[in-house]
Amino acid sequence: MAVAETKRAIYEGTRIPSPIPSVLQVDPGLREEGDILEVNFGPNHPSTHGVLRLIVELNGEKVVGLQAVVGYLHTGFEKNMEAKTYWKAITYPERIDYVSFQNNELVFVLAIEKLLGIEPPPKAQWMRMLLCELNRIHSHLVWLGTAALELGAISMFWYCFRERDAILDLFELVGGVRMHTRYFQAGGLAEDIPQGFYDECRAFADTMEKRVDDYEALLSGQAIWLERTKGVGLLSAEDAIALGQSGPVLRASGVDWDLRKVQPYLVYDQVDFEVPVYPNGDVYDRYKVHMDEMRQSTRIVQQALHGMPEGPWIVDDRKIVLPPRHELHTSMESLIHHFKLVTEGYRVPEGEVYVTVESPRGELGCYLVSDGGPKPWRVKFRAPSFVALEATATCMSDALVADLIAIVGSLDTVMGEVDR
Repeated sequence: MAVAETKRAIYEGTRIPSPIPSVLQVDPGLREEGDILEVNFGPNHPSTHGVLRLIVELNGEKVVGLQAVVGYLHTGFEKNMEAKTYWKAITYPERIDYVSFQNNELVFVLAIEKLLGIEPPPKAQWMRMLLCELNRIHSHLVWLGTAALELGAISMFWYCFRERDAILDLFELVGGVRMHTRYFQAGGLAEDIPQGFYDECRAFADTMEKRVDDYEALLSGQAIWLERTKGVGLLSAEDAIALGQSGPVLRASGVDWDLRKVQPYLVYDQVDFEVPVYPNGDVYDRYKVHMDEMRQSTRIVQQALHGMPEGPWIVDDRKIVLPPRHELHTSMESLIHHFKLVTEGYRVPEGEVYVTVESPRGELGCYLVSDGGPKPWRVKFRAPSFVALEATATCMSDALVADLIAIVGSLDTVMGEVDR
């Protein structure tokens, strides 16, 4: 059976355009009879974080054809990582999804550790979980502020970025910079948790849930917001599964699937949280999932602060870990070891692994192959933004052009992750 026929069989009975799910093709009869207008949305388009071009064909105000064109933000990160040592390559995943930098950094570090056969100490695992949940809130705040701004709710942008700024202050406290911290290292953390972090983080967590309540008070009952989001951009559970969706897009279509629950990593099996699931698969339910996830992430942060263990923050393995900073002034051996580790890197046993985490956008995977040297032989990321973009054509079926920005924005894609 030809590929096109196989795809048609898979998508039969769904709203997914076939044989190419990311393309909505104009009905030939309508093209002959109707007055079809082709409009380019982009490459600079307001409802995406990055550069996306949508070729939209309209019959009046109705969208009858759509094609997403990607590649404008291509950076070649995956191939660049194959030319760097594992030590230096850690800085690249953060910039693939620059809104979810901690989670992207984590999945690559977990893949390295799996090949090395090492397990970070408990303190490092709890701190990684805490920072990843702060990063989830950060990502959702950026989404909410910009998505609301695009639909005319200007004040939401300022409120969301107020809380985002507080989270970036916490990242700066532990890593020295506000974004792309490189705080996760193979074996643990780059530095111990600094003094004052717990108090600052606790103060933020104590106010965050009330902030989410304030956001919903502004939006959830607002007539224009409801008109622009309810019943718009429908994606059924069957279609979402067939398209390989994950994260908030999948859970807003009624599918209870979260890797933190079904395949726990770090210490997610030691904290109590719920997975928000909504049944309708429209823009409004995707908004509600994001809101509830911020509340649940706040719960996890509070539990992590309470349960954070004492002890080492990185493994004691001089083959992959830098010597303590204070030794560099007194020990020539430590200075040489530091120099060789940073310049030449460490060797990783030959093998291949695939590791997944639940990023703010869904299932983020890292396929890593080692040939036994200090550099990755192959790095490949499974980007949830790229998969979410495939749902655009399905969500836009029978939609109006005025709904396009709300629908594309609700999928919460980051184009740096799409193009890589």
